[in-house]
Amino acid sequence: MLSRSHFQLHSRTRFRFLSISSPFLHNFSPIPKFPTKSRFRQPTRATTLIIRNSSSTPNSGSITAKPSSELRNKPKNSEPDDKLRRLRELFSRPTINIDAYIIPSQDAHQSEFIADCYARREYISGFTGSAGTAVVTKDKAALWTDGRYFLQAEQQLNSSWILMRAGNLGVRTTSEWLNGVLTPGSRIGIDPFLFSSDASEELKEAIAKKNHELVYLYDINLVDEIWKEARPKPPNKPIRVHDLKYAGVDVSSKLSSLRSELTDAGSSAIVISMLDEIAWLLNLRGSDVPHSPVMYAYFVVEIDGAKLFIDDAKVTPEVMNHLKNAGIELRPYESILSEIESLAAQGACLWLDTSSVSAAIVNTYKFACNKFAGGIGSLINKNKRTIPLGPNGESWEPSAVNKSSPVCLAKAVKNEAELQGMCNSHLRDAAALAHFWAWLEDEISNGVVLTEVDVADKLLEFRSAQEGFVDTSFDTISGSGANGAIIHYRPDPNRCSTVDSEKLFLLDSGAQYIDGTTDITRTVHFGEPSSRQKECFTRVLQGHIALDQAVFPENTPGFVLDAFARSALWKIGLDYRHGTGHGVGAALNVHEGPQSISFRFGNMTPLLKGMVVSNEPGYYEDHSFGIRIENLLIVKEVDTPNRFGGIGYMGFEKLTFVPIQTKLVDLSLLSTAEIDWLNDYHNRTWEKVSPLVDGSARQWLWNNTRPVAKPH
Repeated sequence: MLSRSHFQLHSRTRFRFLSISSPFLHNFSPIPKFPTKSRFRQPTRATTLIIRNSSSTPNSGSITAKPSSELRNKPKNSEPDDKLRRLRELFSRPTINIDAYIIPSQDAHQSEFIADCYARREYISGFTGSAGTAVVTKDKAALWTDGRYFLQAEQQLNSSWILMRAGNLGVRTTSEWLNGVLTPGSRIGIDPFLFSSDASEELKEAIAKKNHELVYLYDINLVDEIWKEARPKPPNKPIRVHDLKYAGVDVSSKLSSLRSELTDAGSSAIVISMLDEIAWLLNLRGSDVPHSPVMYAYFVVEIDGAKLFIDDAKVTPEVMNHLKNAGIELRPYESILSEIESLAAQGACLWLDTSSVSAAIVNTYKFACNKFAGGIGSLINKNKRTIPLGPNGESWEPSAVNKSSPVCLAKAVKNEAELQGMCNSHLRDAAALAHFWAWLEDEISNGVVLTEVDVADKLLEFRSAQEGFVDTSFDTISGSGANGAIIHYRPDPNRCSTVDSEKLFLLDSGAQYIDGTTDITRTVHFGEPSSRQKECFTRVLQGHIALDQAVFPENTPGFVLDAFARSALWKIGLDYRHGTGHGVGAALNVHEGPQSISFRFGNMTPLLKGMVVSNEPGYYEDHSFGIRIENLLIVKEVDTPNRFGGIGYMGFEKLTFVPIQTKLVDLSLLSTAEIDWLNDYHNRTWEKVSPLVDGSARQWLWNNTRPVAKPH
């Protein structure tokens, strides 16, 4: 969709950006990418902005991770009908006057994980999954989510809601559904801070088929209006400096390279709104968002200066000095739109990544440019279109560089210090998991009754004992039996299942350490698995091995590799409803773009040396069991005997070293090469992790890394 930039490290303090012109998609979900927000006031505009398309054809403070048992209790449905009633009452206010309202999942920064105060879609619908879009009309309410959350949404939505299984054959998109249920010429309201500019333009174009109006509600979020005092307060914990020994490159060097990119693009400033990009660029970490060490902020970089828009209550003296040394000024978080207007008035050509920057910011810039242009005269061109004139009589029109943020790819390609931190943190994480699995198997064998939440809490206890532990990297997915088939299952302390020794148990978990981010899934059986379970597990393992061993030409996009992980399942008519791999940040977000390994072939981002991706094929039988095997991998160069076309070849290096349960493997299905892979993996796991554990954990590790052989 937009061009990209490639980050390449040359030394500890010097790096540059390389342009790549292939298109890619930031969002890999079939759900429209509609962001969430903090309230800003639009100083020069009315409360609403109507966009009508007249078509003729009628979406460093310390961090303490909470055990699952202490999570804020979120009932399945807390007066959902009353919430919908109160929301709809707002539709008829004279200053609002809409027929439908769209409520996305994200915050104003397109974050996957968000602060509780921005969980508006969850509040209005009762659905707690991380991905989804709610749409409320005067008489209907519908929620879209993807295949990871179908079962969860079925359980959490009440009868007032229609579940739209996005991506399934025949299921309409949000805009198609609105065009079908609303009278032509209706008014559809959105909060423009919660939608990227691209998403709002796509929505505007889609609803134009029925001549609907898109109404931008700048000064009010309707969900906040009914949430009132019960809405959680915004986060305000202090931020911290991310040490250079983990970051690898200092802030001044990063900014210098970014400014070179601005100059090459003919831009005078860039607006960065993605929180992980800001944290990476500034070598800062925060705790505003659960599981992600980021802070709510905007960052504007100009050729000769930079401004960070943030609540200064979060800025410690150490952080203030860190920013001052890099030549960065502080501004209030809420003043970003005023700054955009000021830049436009100065004639700044802004670099705007319209796939992530909000419609509110992009439109503020457009309106301010038009306002400035209108004040300096105009002429009529031969097509009878008004062209603004500059101060010296030259033609002048609002301009912006609409390209993907160059920080996105720079952040994805890790430097040596970041990769070393990832390796070190993964070994400590493996030690914690060895202690955990040894404990869990002992408890189950002794008949101790444990809930899925008990297990998740104990895992957190073991991880917390590791040096440099900061937080979990996402809510632990602890699913016994049928719950394992809910791809992003989150056990509820009040009604979760016990861990059944006669059923498959799926555990997907991860941690944030001071030097790295982990994400690992293992599926085990504490009793005797069925032949069906063993066959499914083995075919998932075969896909995992195939992707792990893949060798591919440089500049290959991730979607090309997705079939490697599915092939063994396809041979018996099975598959899974999620991508095979996602990018992972270095002591940052556990889900990171732009790279991915997915059947959604629109993402043309190549897998580049230094990127980190997950390898997580799976198989799920609804209401029965789930299987997933996940390791993290580093993309590396591979020395091949030939270099066809004069190009290099790439492969993967493992980050994750935790045993895969061989009890679940049908060895008769594996080739000799696949058995060799499994034995080599377990041998390396023993060599790397055994020095870090002792006692029962060491014995467990030994028992679970013994070589296996193909039956005769």
